[in-house]
Amino acid sequence: MGILEVKNVSKRFGGLKALSDVNLSIAENTVHALIGPNGAGKSTLLNVLVGKLIPDTGSVTFEGQSVLGRKPHEINQMGISRVFQTPEIFGELTVMENVLIPCFAKRDGAFRMHALESTGREKEMVEKAEAMLIDVKMIDKRGMHAASMSRGDKRRLEMAMCLVQEPKLLLLDEPTAGMARADTNNTIDLLKEIKSKRPITMAIIEHDMHVVFSLAERITVLAQGTPLVEDIPENIKGHPKVMEAYLGTTHGEAAE
Repeated sequence: MGILEVKNVSKRFGGLKALSDVNLSIAENTVHALIGPNGAGKSTLLNVLVGKLIPDTGSVTFEGQSVLGRKPHEINQMGISRVFQTPEIFGELTVMENVLIPCFAKRDGAFRMHALESTGREKEMVEKAEAMLIDVKMIDKRGMHAASMSRGDKRRLEMAMCLVQEPKLLLLDEPTAGMARADTNNTIDLLKEIKSKRPITMAIIEHDMHVVFSLAERITVLAQGTPLVEDIPENIKGHPKVMEAYLGTTHGEAAE
Protein backbone atom coordinates (compact mmCIF):
# COMPACT_ATOMS: atom_id res chain seq x y z
CA MET A 1 0.00 0.00 0.00
CA GLY A 2 1.26 3.48 -0.90
CA ILE A 3 1.43 6.52 1.34
CA LEU A 4 -1.37 7.97 -0.82
CA GLU A 5 -4.16 5.76 -2.17
CA VAL A 6 -6.82 6.90 -4.64
CA LYS A 7 -9.53 4.33 -5.27
CA ASN A 8 -12.38 4.50 -7.80
CA VAL A 9 -12.53 8.31 -7.75
CA SER A 10 -14.96 10.00 -10.15
CA LYS A 11 -15.94 13.65 -10.46
CA ARG A 12 -18.45 15.40 -12.71
CA PHE A 13 -19.02 19.07 -13.41
CA GLY A 14 -22.52 19.15 -14.84
CA GLY A 15 -22.43 16.93 -17.90
CA LEU A 16 -18.63 16.82 -18.01
CA LYS A 17 -16.91 13.84 -16.44
CA ALA A 18 -13.56 15.23 -15.24
CA LEU A 19 -12.45 12.04 -13.50
CA SER A 20 -13.68 8.54 -14.22
CA ASP A 21 -12.97 5.68 -11.80
CA VAL A 22 -9.39 6.79 -11.09
CA ASN A 23 -7.11 4.46 -9.14
CA LEU A 24 -3.67 5.64 -8.10
CA SER A 25 -1.12 4.49 -5.55
CA ILE A 26 1.90 6.64 -4.71
CA ALA A 27 4.72 4.82 -2.92
CA GLU A 28 6.42 6.42 0.04
CA ASN A 29 9.66 8.33 -0.60
CA THR A 30 9.24 8.32 -4.38
CA VAL A 31 8.73 11.01 -7.02
CA HIS A 32 5.53 10.26 -8.95
CA ALA A 33 4.52 12.39 -11.95
CA LEU A 34 0.99 12.87 -13.28
CA ILE A 35 0.99 13.86 -16.94
CA GLY A 36 -1.51 14.09 -19.76
CA PRO A 37 -2.85 16.43 -22.42
CA ASN A 38 -4.94 19.48 -21.52
CA GLY A 39 -8.28 18.47 -20.04
CA ALA A 40 -6.98 15.10 -18.88
CA GLY A 41 -8.14 15.68 -15.29
CA LYS A 42 -4.76 16.33 -13.64
CA SER A 43 -5.72 19.54 -11.86
CA THR A 44 -9.10 18.13 -10.81
CA LEU A 45 -7.35 15.15 -9.24
CA LEU A 46 -4.86 17.40 -7.45
CA ASN A 47 -7.71 19.51 -6.07
CA VAL A 48 -9.34 16.35 -4.75
CA LEU A 49 -6.08 15.37 -3.03
CA VAL A 50 -5.80 18.71 -1.19
CA GLY A 51 -9.45 18.98 -0.17
CA LYS A 52 -10.55 21.69 -2.59
CA LEU A 53 -12.93 19.28 -4.31
CA ILE A 54 -14.94 16.33 -3.01
CA PRO A 55 -15.32 13.49 -5.53
CA ASP A 56 -18.72 12.12 -6.43
CA THR A 57 -17.53 8.58 -5.73
CA GLY A 58 -14.42 6.86 -4.44
CA SER A 59 -11.93 7.31 -1.63
CA VAL A 60 -8.61 9.07 -1.00
CA THR A 61 -6.45 8.06 1.96
CA PHE A 62 -3.12 9.34 3.22
CA GLU A 63 -1.28 6.99 5.55
CA GLY A 64 -4.55 5.10 5.92
CA GLN A 65 -6.61 8.16 6.89
CA SER A 66 -9.27 9.64 4.63
CA VAL A 67 -8.61 13.15 3.33
CA LEU A 68 -12.16 13.56 2.02
CA GLY A 69 -14.27 16.18 3.77
CA ARG A 70 -11.27 17.74 5.48
CA LYS A 71 -10.44 21.40 5.05
CA PRO A 72 -7.20 22.25 3.24
CA HIS A 73 -5.44 23.33 6.44
CA GLU A 74 -6.43 20.05 8.10
CA ILE A 75 -4.90 18.14 5.20
CA ASN A 76 -1.80 20.31 5.64
CA GLN A 77 -1.66 19.25 9.28
CA MET A 78 -1.74 15.59 8.19
CA GLY A 79 1.58 16.16 6.44
CA ILE A 80 0.59 17.21 2.91
CA SER A 81 1.85 20.50 1.43
CA ARG A 82 1.20 21.97 -2.00
CA VAL A 83 3.24 24.16 -4.33
CA PHE A 84 0.93 26.11 -6.64
CA GLN A 85 1.31 26.99 -10.34
CA THR A 86 1.70 30.64 -9.34
CA PRO A 87 3.89 30.97 -6.23
CA GLU A 88 1.78 31.65 -3.11
CA ILE A 89 3.91 34.04 -1.08
CA PHE A 90 3.49 37.29 0.85
CA GLY A 91 5.06 39.83 -1.49
CA GLU A 92 5.11 42.67 1.04
CA LEU A 93 7.12 40.62 3.54
CA THR A 94 10.78 39.70 3.50
CA VAL A 95 12.02 36.26 2.53
CA MET A 96 12.75 35.46 6.19
CA GLU A 97 9.31 36.62 7.32
CA ASN A 98 7.66 34.43 4.70
CA VAL A 99 9.44 31.33 5.98
CA LEU A 100 8.70 32.21 9.61
CA ILE A 101 4.94 32.47 9.05
CA PRO A 102 4.31 28.71 8.75
CA CYS A 103 6.65 28.15 11.72
CA PHE A 104 4.55 30.30 14.06
CA ALA A 105 1.10 30.71 12.57
CA LYS A 106 -1.86 29.00 14.17
CA ARG A 107 -3.33 26.39 11.82
CA ASP A 108 -6.82 27.90 11.70
CA GLY A 109 -7.39 27.69 7.95
CA ALA A 110 -4.93 30.33 6.79
CA PHE A 111 -1.41 31.55 7.33
CA ARG A 112 -2.23 34.97 8.74
CA MET A 113 0.48 37.58 8.89
CA HIS A 114 -0.60 38.80 12.31
CA ALA A 115 -0.26 35.27 13.71
CA LEU A 116 3.48 35.62 14.30
CA GLU A 117 2.74 35.28 17.99
CA SER A 118 5.04 34.71 20.89
CA THR A 119 5.42 31.03 21.68
CA GLY A 120 8.60 31.08 23.74
CA ARG A 121 10.33 29.28 20.88
CA GLU A 122 11.28 32.29 18.75
CA LYS A 123 15.01 31.49 18.62
CA GLU A 124 14.37 27.87 17.70
CA MET A 125 11.99 28.86 14.90
CA VAL A 126 14.37 31.49 13.51
CA GLU A 127 17.16 28.92 13.43
CA LYS A 128 14.87 26.47 11.68
CA ALA A 129 13.89 29.07 9.08
CA GLU A 130 17.54 30.03 8.51
CA ALA A 131 18.49 26.39 8.02
CA MET A 132 15.74 26.02 5.42
CA LEU A 133 16.90 29.12 3.56
CA ILE A 134 20.40 27.65 3.48
CA ASP A 135 18.96 24.43 2.04
CA VAL A 136 17.20 26.28 -0.79
CA LYS A 137 20.21 28.59 -1.29
CA MET A 138 18.38 31.81 -0.36
CA ILE A 139 20.02 32.75 2.93
CA ASP A 140 21.75 35.70 1.24
CA LYS A 141 18.30 37.04 0.26
CA ARG A 142 16.70 36.72 3.68
CA GLY A 143 16.12 40.48 3.97
CA MET A 144 14.73 41.03 0.45
CA HIS A 145 11.06 41.75 -0.08
CA ALA A 146 9.53 38.76 -1.81
CA ALA A 147 7.71 40.81 -4.44
CA SER A 148 10.99 42.04 -5.91
CA MET A 149 12.38 38.59 -6.69
CA SER A 150 12.44 36.59 -9.92
CA ARG A 151 9.85 33.87 -10.52
CA GLY A 152 12.49 31.23 -9.93
CA ASP A 153 13.37 32.70 -6.53
CA LYS A 154 9.70 33.05 -5.63
CA ARG A 155 9.30 29.36 -6.37
CA ARG A 156 12.27 28.53 -4.14
CA LEU A 157 10.74 30.64 -1.40
CA GLU A 158 7.38 28.89 -1.68
CA MET A 159 9.13 25.53 -1.47
CA ALA A 160 10.95 26.71 1.65
CA MET A 161 7.61 27.74 3.19
CA CYS A 162 6.25 24.25 2.49
CA LEU A 163 9.34 22.30 3.53
CA VAL A 164 9.88 24.12 6.81
CA GLN A 165 6.66 22.41 7.95
CA GLU A 166 8.38 19.04 7.36
CA PRO A 167 5.66 17.52 5.14
CA LYS A 168 5.61 13.84 4.29
CA LEU A 169 4.04 14.49 0.89
CA LEU A 170 4.78 17.49 -1.33
CA LEU A 171 2.35 18.11 -4.21
CA LEU A 172 3.83 20.26 -6.98
CA ASP A 173 1.46 21.80 -9.51
CA GLU A 174 3.56 22.71 -12.56
CA PRO A 175 6.49 23.94 -10.46
CA THR A 176 8.40 25.26 -13.50
CA ALA A 177 5.49 27.00 -15.25
CA GLY A 178 6.51 30.32 -16.79
CA MET A 179 10.20 29.86 -16.03
CA ALA A 180 13.17 30.37 -18.31
CA ARG A 181 15.16 27.21 -19.01
CA ALA A 182 17.92 28.21 -16.58
CA ASP A 183 15.40 28.62 -13.73
CA THR A 184 13.75 25.34 -14.74
CA ASN A 185 17.06 23.49 -14.50
CA ASN A 186 17.78 25.15 -11.15
CA THR A 187 14.39 23.99 -9.88
CA ILE A 188 15.11 20.43 -11.03
CA ASP A 189 18.44 20.50 -9.20
CA LEU A 190 16.77 21.91 -6.08
CA LEU A 191 14.11 19.19 -6.01
CA LYS A 192 16.75 16.49 -6.47
CA GLU A 193 18.75 17.93 -3.59
CA ILE A 194 15.66 18.17 -1.38
CA LYS A 195 14.84 14.54 -2.12
CA SER A 196 18.38 13.41 -1.33
CA LYS A 197 18.41 15.16 2.07
CA ARG A 198 15.08 14.16 3.60
CA PRO A 199 12.48 11.39 3.55
CA ILE A 200 9.75 12.93 1.43
CA THR A 201 7.29 11.80 -1.20
CA MET A 202 6.62 14.07 -4.18
CA ALA A 203 3.74 14.07 -6.65
CA ILE A 204 4.26 16.37 -9.63
CA ILE A 205 1.87 17.65 -12.28
CA GLU A 206 3.98 19.02 -15.11
CA HIS A 207 3.74 19.70 -18.85
CA ASP A 208 7.49 20.07 -19.36
CA MET A 209 8.66 16.55 -20.18
CA HIS A 210 12.26 17.56 -19.49
CA VAL A 211 11.24 18.12 -15.87
CA VAL A 212 9.19 14.91 -15.70
CA PHE A 213 11.91 12.65 -17.06
CA SER A 214 14.57 14.34 -14.95
CA LEU A 215 12.74 13.74 -11.66
CA ALA A 216 10.06 11.06 -11.82
CA GLU A 217 10.55 7.48 -10.67
CA ARG A 218 7.05 6.51 -11.81
CA ILE A 219 4.65 8.24 -14.19
CA THR A 220 0.88 8.00 -14.50
CA VAL A 221 -0.60 9.20 -17.78
CA LEU A 222 -4.16 10.55 -17.68
CA ALA A 223 -6.45 11.14 -20.64
CA GLN A 224 -10.10 12.20 -20.50
CA GLY A 225 -10.18 11.69 -16.75
CA THR A 226 -8.91 8.11 -16.84
CA PRO A 227 -5.42 6.68 -16.16
CA LEU A 228 -4.08 5.14 -19.36
CA VAL A 229 -0.68 3.89 -18.30
CA GLU A 230 1.47 3.79 -15.17
CA ASP A 231 5.09 2.75 -15.50
CA ILE A 232 8.71 3.73 -15.04
CA PRO A 233 9.86 6.67 -17.19
CA GLU A 234 11.84 4.48 -19.59
CA ASN A 235 8.66 2.68 -20.63
CA ILE A 236 6.41 5.73 -20.92
CA LYS A 237 7.98 7.79 -23.68
CA GLY A 238 7.35 5.39 -26.53
CA HIS A 239 4.21 3.73 -25.19
CA PRO A 240 1.51 3.48 -27.92
CA LYS A 241 -1.29 4.63 -25.58
CA VAL A 242 0.74 7.67 -24.54
CA MET A 243 1.48 8.64 -28.15
CA GLU A 244 -2.19 8.28 -29.03
CA ALA A 245 -3.27 10.44 -26.09
CA TYR A 246 -0.85 13.24 -26.94
CA LEU A 247 -0.76 13.04 -30.73
CA GLY A 248 -3.82 11.08 -31.73
CA THR A 249 -1.49 8.56 -33.38
CA THR A 250 0.83 5.71 -32.49
CA HIS A 251 3.60 6.99 -34.74
CA GLY A 252 6.42 9.22 -33.58
CA GLU A 253 7.37 10.12 -30.01
CA ALA A 254 4.75 11.41 -27.60
CA ALA A 255 6.83 13.05 -24.96
CA GLU A 256 9.10 15.43 -26.82
